[in-house]
Amino acid sequence: MRKFDKQDRTILELLQRDATLSVADIAEQIFTSKSACWRRIQKLQDEGVITHKVTLLDQKKINLPLTGYIVVRTNQHNDIWAKKFKDVLESIPEVLEVYRMSGDVDYLVKAVMTDMDGYDRLYKKILKVDLFDVSCSFVMETIKHTTEMPLRYLNL
Repeated sequence: MRKFDKQDRTILELLQRDATLSVADIAEQIFTSKSACWRRIQKLQDEGVITHKVTLLDQKKINLPLTGYIVVRTNQHNDIWAKKFKDVLESIPEVLEVYRMSGDVDYLVKAVMTDMDGYDRLYKKILKVDLFDVSCSFVMETIKHTTEMPLRYLNL
């Protein structure tokens, strides 16, 4: 496992909060030169520690105020079905995350929608795959939402 140092950790903390920070701004905060900072960031990207730099949007302001967690159960546990399921879900832009689960649930799907009619349209698309059971719970209130990974577990 890769060894990180405090400068790596600080770079990751800063970029998780604001990926638009300039190399100069980051270098100043970790007390190093711009070129040394740039090399560190490049190394973190090359090693796959930093996988993406994105802009996060307010889903309500883009008319997608409803979030649903869809629980999928299937009695089809073969590669052909799994590929079809994956292809269908990847073709639906409203589907943000899909996880294959252990336990009583086979898959957990996070999706955003305009309203209940939007969920109904999404539901009908998902039904193109042979499913045993589909249910959805809708988010009523977001208590915590972050994209920042805790970095206290880094191997320093």
